[in-house]
Amino acid sequence: MSAIKRFLNKKGKFIYILDKLQISCLIPDKTYLKMKFKGAMGKKLDLQNPKTYNEKLQWLKLYDRNPAYTAMVDKYEVKKYVAEKIGSEYVVPTIGVWDRVEDIDFDALPDQFVLKCTHDSGGLVICKDKTHLDIQQAKKKLSKALKSRFYHMGREWPYKNVQPRIIAEPYLEDKATGELRDYKFFCFGGKAKAMFVATERQKKGEEVKFDFYDMNFERLQLQQGHPNAKQPVSKPETFEQMRELAEQLSVGIPHVRVDFYEVDGKNYFGELTFFHFNGMVPFNPEKWDYTLGSWIELPKE
Repeated sequence: MSAIKRFLNKKGKFIYILDKLQISCLIPDKTYLKMKFKGAMGKKLDLQNPKTYNEKLQWLKLYDRNPAYTAMVDKYEVKKYVAEKIGSEYVVPTIGVWDRVEDIDFDALPDQFVLKCTHDSGGLVICKDKTHLDIQQAKKKLSKALKSRFYHMGREWPYKNVQPRIIAEPYLEDKATGELRDYKFFCFGGKAKAMFVATERQKKGEEVKFDFYDMNFERLQLQQGHPNAKQPVSKPETFEQMRELAEQLSVGIPHVRVDFYEVDGKNYFGELTFFHFNGMVPFNPEKWDYTLGSWIELPKE
């Protein structure tokens, strides 16, 4: 094992091959994270004295394993948590939930809906018009997603014991913007300190845009993972309420990203994300990796 470890440490990006072959699960969590971090970030992972945001997320994966996190990342179970914390009026209704693709009755679904898997990121089918939906392709995508084990691909511990299921929700779109913008708040111990807006996510031929803002909704000179929009995003009318709700949902947690949608002047909860971008995507400029890192107070035990 030591010879393999030495080889992979030299060839950090080789870990992605093991992920694709679905054999990286054989590697212990700490070793896996060190190798993958080196491949993604181009530098060694410091777990003894982590300072950056991305380093501290890896530390939290290994040492902050609160059993409550499992329900909080489950796209179905989290709705109960949110309803108890801030009220059911902010929860997107569930049309149906199934263990298998074969159990979905597409005829019974409305003309517009969204199907998503409860345990992963990316297992998503958006239907704006059921008469044009390729049902076989949708089933194929969902079946593949159900088989994935999101935990193994980045060792995000909360996902390890989430039951893979499919849920259906209403299709949402804001009339003013013509899309469903995602407002994502970075919260630290119950305090929101920064956020970004995801736009143009469903625009054909366009890459999703990420624009970062402070809590005064002043645009930050920052990029990560995706380009900024050409024009600044307008401030949502419910921004202050969103921030307050995000803080309520993040109390007692060292760090979590809390996502909301604004639809025709009403807020809807999106999801809780403990490890934004898996903690393995660089910030530009790099100083923001240290700034956000300084906001995370790691548990003493």
